[in-house]
Amino acid sequence: MAATSPDTAPAAARVKRDRTHYLYIAVIVAVALGIAVGLIWPDAAVELKPLGTGFVNLIKMMISPIIFCTIVLGIGSVRKAAKVGAVGGIALGYFTVMSLVALSIGLVVGNVLHPGDGLHLTEALKQTGHAQVSSDALPPVDFVLSIIPTTFVSAFTQQQVLQTLLVALLTGFALQAMGPVGQPVLRGVEHIQRLVFRILSMVMWAAPIGAFGAIAAVTGSAGLDALKSLAVLMLGFYVTCFLFVFIVLGAVLRLVSGLNIFSLFKYLAREFLLILSTSSSESALPRLIAKMEHLGVSKPVVGITVPTGYSFNLDGTMIYMTMASLYIADALGTPMSVGEQIPLLLFLLLASKGAAGVSGAGLATLAGGLQSHKPALVDGVGLIVGIDRFMSEARALTNFAGNAVATVLIGTWTKEIDKARVEQVLAGELPFDETTLLDEDAVSSEVPEKELAKA
Repeated sequence: MAATSPDTAPAAARVKRDRTHYLYIAVIVAVALGIAVGLIWPDAAVELKPLGTGFVNLIKMMISPIIFCTIVLGIGSVRKAAKVGAVGGIALGYFTVMSLVALSIGLVVGNVLHPGDGLHLTEALKQTGHAQVSSDALPPVDFVLSIIPTTFVSAFTQQQVLQTLLVALLTGFALQAMGPVGQPVLRGVEHIQRLVFRILSMVMWAAPIGAFGAIAAVTGSAGLDALKSLAVLMLGFYVTCFLFVFIVLGAVLRLVSGLNIFSLFKYLAREFLLILSTSSSESALPRLIAKMEHLGVSKPVVGITVPTGYSFNLDGTMIYMTMASLYIADALGTPMSVGEQIPLLLFLLLASKGAAGVSGAGLATLAGGLQSHKPALVDGVGLIVGIDRFMSEARALTNFAGNAVATVLIGTWTKEIDKARVEQVLAGELPFDETTLLDEDAVSSEVPEKELAKA
């Protein structure tokens, strides 16, 4: 009997994993259909936007409980609080350095291409630009205060990642201090995490519908004319993101962790497809947490690095704001010298932190930052509104790639990564369980230990 049960369990798991392949094939088909509908019936396609919005909202609904459970379980299982502080310090230091690198690369490419030369600004575009200035982006002091939730529960209801992060850190440290008394609570949180990930795996089956609606609406609203007129900026931005991800991040990942970035991205291929189809890196945040833990990075590192990175490690957004600022300045006939560019971009670097969690943060942060630092350039924001959603694809993909690489790097620096397991996972020897989005190895290993104790 004991010999047959291990043989039957993997077979059942394989059947479930095979079914998920059809889901992502359906997403690819839905994206193609969405593009076709957007080009053929643009007016009708725009009306499909709620399908994409609804799916992304379903994913966002799960982000706060997943972050809470992951961080509480990670910190609660660590004996020394100093280790958590070390992870956070290294993460913030790395995020700052890479943000500056991304800004620098965007600065170089923007000054080489000068994509905004020769464009003309209409009064309607000026009004469109000013309409993008968001009141949600906060000054530094107010931003720090906004991290504190009104109540313990409101952190989960307002979709504020940093508020959830704060509550989870406090809960984790409290359970850590409670010692054995807190173990029942940790076990309860572990069961809640399993429930949440199972709900997420059910929600993912709506991905084709969401992808179809999102892509159709974007294609229908922008059309080919907007793409042609701004092709230089858009292609330049895509090329810059590509160079940053595969040369800069790829080199750092190889030097620090010895891993090939293509192997890591192959492992995360489904997440990249999900982001491409929804134009939102947040749609893949819960799956990134699950997959990084499955890869072999410890819970504390994943729990702190991924949620924090989604607010402070926005490499794609940095490149976007750099190139868009230079593009607007050129288009308005007021090109900036390097001496003017650097202070503006450093200001935008800080402003982007104040807009963490703002929907459409790239465009809103750009408009708000320009309004505060160089108001004359806000008029030109309207020039890029038409293609912002297409640029947001590369922006979201780059942000996601940067956070995936950061998690592996910080796990390596803090020695909180199982390198042998990483090799097995990337080689396909330990496939990710799509049905639960959890690594059940630890759970299944508890049973033999109890049986051995009884024996």
